Amino acid sequence: MLDQYTYIFVIGTFFALLDAYNNGANDVANAWATSVSSRSISYRQAMIFGTVFEMLGAITVGARTADTIKNGIIPNSAFQGNAGVQMLAFTCALAAASSWVMWCTRHSAHVSSTYSLISAVAGVGVATVGASKVQWGWNDGKGLGAIFAGLGMAPAIAAGFAASIFMLIKMVVHIRKNPVPWAVWTSPFFFLIAGTICTLSIVYKGSPSLGLNKKPAWYIAAVTLGTGGGVAVLAALFFVPFVHAKVVKKDYTVKWWMFLQGPLLFKRQAPDDAGAVNVIPNYAVVQEEDAEQSSTSSESIGEYDAKKTDADSTGIPIKTTSQDNEKNVSAVEAAQPTYRELMGQGDDKLRAKLLKKRGPLGWAMRTLRDNPMGAGQLYEVHNMKILAKRIPATVVCGLLYGLHYDIHAAQTGIAGTPEGERMQRVYDHAKKYPNEVEHTYSFVQILTACTASFAHGANDIGNSVGPWAVIYSAWHTGSAAASKAPVPVWQLAVLSATISLGLITYGYNIMKVMGNKITYHSPSRGCSMEMGAAITVLVFSQYSLPVSTSMCITGATVGVGLCNGTIKAVNFQRVGLLLLAWIATIPIAGTLGGVLMGLVLNAPHFR
Repeated sequence: MLDQYTYIFVIGTFFALLDAYNNGANDVANAWATSVSSRSISYRQAMIFGTVFEMLGAITVGARTADTIKNGIIPNSAFQGNAGVQMLAFTCALAAASSWVMWCTRHSAHVSSTYSLISAVAGVGVATVGASKVQWGWNDGKGLGAIFAGLGMAPAIAAGFAASIFMLIKMVVHIRKNPVPWAVWTSPFFFLIAGTICTLSIVYKGSPSLGLNKKPAWYIAAVTLGTGGGVAVLAALFFVPFVHAKVVKKDYTVKWWMFLQGPLLFKRQAPDDAGAVNVIPNYAVVQEEDAEQSSTSSESIGEYDAKKTDADSTGIPIKTTSQDNEKNVSAVEAAQPTYRELMGQGDDKLRAKLLKKRGPLGWAMRTLRDNPMGAGQLYEVHNMKILAKRIPATVVCGLLYGLHYDIHAAQTGIAGTPEGERMQRVYDHAKKYPNEVEHTYSFVQILTACTASFAHGANDIGNSVGPWAVIYSAWHTGSAAASKAPVPVWQLAVLSATISLGLITYGYNIMKVMGNKITYHSPSRGCSMEMGAAITVLVFSQYSLPVSTSMCITGATVGVGLCNGTIKAVNFQRVGLLLLAWIATIPIAGTLGGVLMGLVLNAPHFR
């Protein structure tokens, strides 16, 4: 028969997995939303690269030890050597944080899983040892005071760094009369910047187990600049000739693997009809016309009624009273679809396309459509047979629906709705640059996105694995874990896989409201945002201040959007909702954790 410690371990494991799943669906999805929004990479490719680099970062150089006090908020003496109380505390913290983040993800509200867990730990600390024992001050950058400081400073600093990088790109490339050659020949310089920043990200944020940040300053500078310089040299040897052949010579016969030919591509003769076939992707953000029924209804009911002559069936004009006019106006308003109905129409169009697919998703959706639950109770024989068909189809839909979701259409807003019109006004205030120029920076953005994902997997895996490692250590040894608890590799592998699962299956719910929902995206803008966010994380890491990567990328997005020269190029309504969600996370997650801990700890069974 299982004892109470085993029960707590099983429950804690469940919520640790749920927290990791939410981390992938929320934080990691937000990190990749910039690349997907810029169209530098497709949604499916982002899922593949995100999964690979998240797991590589977590397993190879992920945290091998976990702080039992979680950033110094709860003193380790609070547990008084009681393994049960320690396990219960972190189980309640995981339950509170994962529940809040799951609710926010379900409603497409982006919050930081890091801040959620830290706030929940603080609430648990209040319930366990009292408010006086919780570290409310700075505490060497680990207390709640530092958390509040990071919440306010990080987005603003990231906005400044990202705006500076994008303005550099504008000055060097975008404002030129012929920007395409400038984009090609200066690309090694931006690869140098990106390579150096990415290497610093791995050194200071992504390699706690390697101890690279403990090396002398000259050693770190030599390694990072050497790596960045090496990337720049490789770009000059292989990338520049390849892109030159594609965007300058417009050689449509060049294949991706020909970059290995390097400088030999400069001598490659372009075909006589070079330029006849466009091989450069279109990076423009285009709204989908998903409101055909709305426009048709508006024209047939509204405009036609306004133009036609009031007449009876004989063609003789008739008089109308004010009451008749009011009835006509009410009828027109009733006939026009509401915003919710227009959003439903967009989802219905997506489902209609998916129903026609031949793959497993199409089969699953057709199975669910053709096998609705029958009358009577669930245990009726006919319902049991239907349920046997619906369960596997539901699982398949849950696993594959996100991979086929139209992220770009969801981000731009449905045409004909107030939101779609608002986003169109935002896009109209953003300068559009040639696709040939943007194509050059799409490669830089992929580099920065993959490195950010690697660093996230190496560092932020501790948000979920830290409490779980403590719970496991206390359950395995039977005593309260020390200030540092060892983290087995298998725990890193399990949670990194769970993070990737959250990104693949539910990440679309956050991606659809990020990126282009805030401002106009393009590869040159996107790589500036990601590099600005990475620099901000590095700066905060040097001062041991907790910071959310998601908040940094959001602030960087706003900063680049303001580089268009007007605040109208940023959707501040969406920014305001994000700020509200961030601020609400601290009291809500903390209250949930504290209340849950207080209820369970003081239940008769645990006295």
